[in-house]
Amino acid sequence: MRILIVEDDRDAAAYLVKAFSEAGHVADHAADGLSGYAMAKDGPYDVLIVDRMLPKLDGLSMISRLRLEGTQTPALILSALGEVDDRVKGLRAGGDDYLPKPYAFSELLARVEVLSRRRPGKGEETVYRVGDLELDRLSHVVKRAGEEIDLQPREFRLLEYLMKNAGQVVTRTMLLEHVWDYHFDPGTNVIDVHVSRLRSKLDKGFDKPLLHTIRGAGYMIRDSAK
Repeated sequence: MRILIVEDDRDAAAYLVKAFSEAGHVADHAADGLSGYAMAKDGPYDVLIVDRMLPKLDGLSMISRLRLEGTQTPALILSALGEVDDRVKGLRAGGDDYLPKPYAFSELLARVEVLSRRRPGKGEETVYRVGDLELDRLSHVVKRAGEEIDLQPREFRLLEYLMKNAGQVVTRTMLLEHVWDYHFDPGTNVIDVHVSRLRSKLDKGFDKPLLHTIRGAGYMIRDSAK
């Protein structure tokens, strides 16, 4: 799941980005309403988390503008204003949920997961299949030949990206940017280690491997039977 956090409090935003990352999701950050509006309009996000009191463009105005222009990405509003009238205004502005501050991250995570299930992106697949391998983006369940495979959050994100691009070569640079959120090569073997672990979980005990190394290019998920 890819989440956009629009929050002007630097510490609060850093906490949320770290927490969602540890939960196996990708979280981007915008520090003001105008930046958040631009990123939400152009980016492929599953859920928006929007602080109500933002510089340049307040959270409710940002969501209203997105709705008027056709962007229907689910939005959860965070605010210290938690009275009934405040929540009603947030929902009427186009918000899909409203969570008063302070809040528990476990509740925020649960609400975000519900929003992502309720309204998946238009035309966006929620289940990927390659051969007898199946990945459910919403439930985070992976199965091969009907048997569930236990993956760590980073392994799930790696497999999700590979399956999204099934049959195509995925380079190290692509994986660094989309799975690790690095826009530079840290010069470590972190990708090789994770791919090796993922391969052992996916292909061990099966005659036909699905995860392939393309020498000098990158990696590919494909059905060997084809």
